[in-house]
Amino acid sequence: MAAGTIVAGLAIPSSAPPFLMTVAIHVGFGLTCVVAGAVAMLSPKRAGRHPLWGTVYFWSLAGLALTAAGLAVVRWAEDWNLFVLDLAAFGAALAGWVARRRQPPNWARVHAVGMGMSYIMMLTAFYVDNGKSLPLWRALPAFAYWLGPGAIGIPILLATLRRHPLLR
Repeated sequence: MAAGTIVAGLAIPSSAPPFLMTVAIHVGFGLTCVVAGAVAMLSPKRAGRHPLWGTVYFWSLAGLALTAAGLAVVRWAEDWNLFVLDLAAFGAALAGWVARRRQPPNWARVHAVGMGMSYIMMLTAFYVDNGKSLPLWRALPAFAYWLGPGAIGIPILLATLRRHPLLR
């Protein structure tokens, strides 16, 4: 494998053009997921902004999972755990997406938990992979990369499940 390179302060483990192109696409999907997911979460739960940005989030997460799989295959020994996290994140989002479309009993709870957990797992994968290179995060022990997003996100999700009228 070719020697690595540094981009925006983050170590990229290869300078091979196909790898770098995949990383660039992966980063684009990741940034789109972070923004679209936040807009969907913070939008009123009705027609318009919430379903539009939720759809952008879901399909960007699909692209993120696909590119993560490609990157993990190339560096399996180092990145298999990221592949598992990305697969779990997409699986949770898929459960939420299907629940919204089929609307079984308690569909809103399944949708909220699926989408919320997918966002938490996506951020966990990001911090596990990049935390050691980020200001502030690099000072934390490695277990914080695994537990930080959930420690913040799960209480917010539980509060939402208790308080939101659609989810009670």
